[in-house]
Amino acid sequence: MAQPYRSPVDPYPEAEEKAAEAALRPNRLADFTGQARVVDQLGLVLAAAKRRGAAPDHVLLSGPPGLGKTTLAMIMAAELETPLRISSGPAIQHAGDLAAILSSLAPGEVFFLDEIHRMSRPAEEMLYLAMEDFRVDVVVGKGPGATAIPLELPAFTLVGATTRAGLLPSPLRDRFGFTAQLDYYADQALTAIVRRSAELLALTVDPEAADLIASRSRGTPRIANRLLRRVRDYAEVHGSGQVSVALAEAALDLFEVDRLGLDRLDRAVLSAVCAKFGGGPVGLGTLAIAVGEEAETVAEVAEPFLVRLGFLMRTPRGRTATAAGFAHLGLTAPAPAGLFSL
Repeated sequence: MAQPYRSPVDPYPEAEEKAAEAALRPNRLADFTGQARVVDQLGLVLAAAKRRGAAPDHVLLSGPPGLGKTTLAMIMAAELETPLRISSGPAIQHAGDLAAILSSLAPGEVFFLDEIHRMSRPAEEMLYLAMEDFRVDVVVGKGPGATAIPLELPAFTLVGATTRAGLLPSPLRDRFGFTAQLDYYADQALTAIVRRSAELLALTVDPEAADLIASRSRGTPRIANRLLRRVRDYAEVHGSGQVSVALAEAALDLFEVDRLGLDRLDRAVLSAVCAKFGGGPVGLGTLAIAVGEEAETVAEVAEPFLVRLGFLMRTPRGRTATAAGFAHLGLTAPAPAGLFSL
């Protein structure tokens, strides 16, 4: 069985890397770079709630991983000066688990529920009533003698985060008063994030080097910060500590991050489709075996970025490479079937 994929840029994120990420998170909306429209909208929601002295409407944040959904939830709690409770959909498998969390919330507390689309159906149905009426019905006993005891909850704000908003049922999605879709960041915004993070790390980064790191960050602040930390490591070992363009390029080459941000797994998937299977179509299972990874890893880690770059297409018959994908590998795309040259 293939081992879970770990990016060479961030091989062991569970402990030290997560702590480093947390240290670089902005604490206020004014410090949050990028997503200008979402920041303005969310700022209005929070300001209006503070004026009324009431808990804000429930908030749903959707978008790809690493764009700042967790950070925005933390910022909401900081702006409202209220506690923050954090949980995730996979951790709530029974309605009782959710009831225990909801019944322990303080008035006005922000409850952040990550991966909300993966919550169990019984817990999801309990959440409907909690979001709308701030009440849950706790069932005591079994069979004909079971009794539902209503439990009043303090007003709270649920912040749900999801990478797959389409999987949320309409009754749940409609109960959020504000829904925000986070988009990938432009290179200019990522450059500003790299510079801010460099200051927090007490690292001197040349402007051109910051631009280089940003351009290889796949439009994602989390990746930009991870690349910056790996460049910092390289600068401390092989340089004077200051990051120049040449040093940044050498560091990113060492960690196999190319000029467009593709890493080893991305290139392995693209190369397999182009070189081993003649550009496709090839099924996901076959492609996963060819690169020695789990199908879920290929589908959720590598494919979205390759599709966004226009290097790969998902079709009903399987994955196919585009002419741009062949060109990126320095290969010539085969002529379409049925076309012959004279």
